[in-house]
Amino acid sequence: MNKKILIVDYKTGNINSIVSAISHLGYDPMFSSELKDLDKAKKIILPGQGSYDVSMNNLKKTNLYPKLLEKIEKEKIFVLGICVGMHILSTFGHETSGTKKIDGLNLIKGDVIKLDNHPEKIPHIGWTTVEIKDKSDPIFKKIDNKKDFYFIHSYKFACKYKNNILANSHYNNEFNCIVRNDNVYGFQFHPEKSLKNGLLILKNFLELK
Repeated sequence: MNKKILIVDYKTGNINSIVSAISHLGYDPMFSSELKDLDKAKKIILPGQGSYDVSMNNLKKTNLYPKLLEKIEKEKIFVLGICVGMHILSTFGHETSGTKKIDGLNLIKGDVIKLDNHPEKIPHIGWTTVEIKDKSDPIFKKIDNKKDFYFIHSYKFACKYKNNILANSHYNNEFNCIVRNDNVYGFQFHPEKSLKNGLLILKNFLELK
């Protein structure tokens, strides 16, 4: 059984927690941007810390881009974006000054926009309840509704289509926190920092077939 999981190295910051979580669950994490490792991978994770524009620019400079998109779109390998990794799955990002839009991977239709900042402070940091919208999705196996997960973000993914929204959370206003389009998933929270339920939902992703 192939247990190699590619965590794409596109210079997004500290990835030790996600590497450790995947190892703890009995899988073999490869932190890499090399084509040879993409070819070996059972699943792909786009980790998350940093800004939309820097993440996209760095990803495009890797050895595995655009083969990465071909692997996801044509071969239908499962991919999970976490935090900014979720954001770049979108059509556009708006994380720069002015009105300029940054092209994303366009794997899930939608825009990434700034969180509403009144009356709460930005960024949103801490444990927040996740409300499941589609309990039938296998990502929620053994996950009870309205459990807390750990968030740290200043922007949110605004899905274009409701059928791509699997769960929402609330900070000032409601926002999409788990999204999906076919073999592509995105988590706004950090499962690797969300204790028991975080490890369980990550395990569910790793076991998808």
